[in-house]
Amino acid sequence: MTGDTKRPGIPDFEQPFSRPDILDEPGVEVFEIAGTIKWFDASKGYGFIVPDNGLPDILLHVTCLRNGGFQTAYEGARLQCEVLKRPKGMQAFRIISMDESTAIHPSQLPQRTHVIVTPESDWERAYVKWFNRVRGFGFLTRGEGTADIFCHMETLRRFGFTELRPGQIVQVRWGYGSKGCMAAELRPDGVPTGLPSKN
Repeated sequence: MTGDTKRPGIPDFEQPFSRPDILDEPGVEVFEIAGTIKWFDASKGYGFIVPDNGLPDILLHVTCLRNGGFQTAYEGARLQCEVLKRPKGMQAFRIISMDESTAIHPSQLPQRTHVIVTPESDWERAYVKWFNRVRGFGFLTRGEGTADIFCHMETLRRFGFTELRPGQIVQVRWGYGSKGCMAAELRPDGVPTGLPSKN
């Protein structure tokens, strides 16, 4: 593994790789499989494939997806890919094809944490006040004189967002939860509903 591609906090076999790395490693096998996306977390940058042939789960790194022209992978999607087998584990190397007709959109998945909010509002436009991926939450604002809307990282993941940037405009349905006014559903902005003031 070359030093410039290694990312801190990710186990060695989960590191992104490039073709020179592969050619330099002893005992490497490359073979083709068909399988199903078990899960993929865009914010972490990786997930796993369940192969049809009964082999153990195969790591799918975001660099492999992007090299194949994909931004993310939804649970349940079918794919064919080349797999790299190394002493430390198996990793998807090249996506040959992906069929998303069997995929489950993140908004349809069961919630994996205690963050459960029932939407009580219609869709409203809001600005991202701030969002911290490390802390896992942030706040939206609909403008001066309105309560800030708490937004948890889990809500972003369920609705297909990888991050929120300060000043970004989104549409939100909110409700009341353990943190007061909380985002229940998110979607990209695009429907004119009247823009709130940034103040």
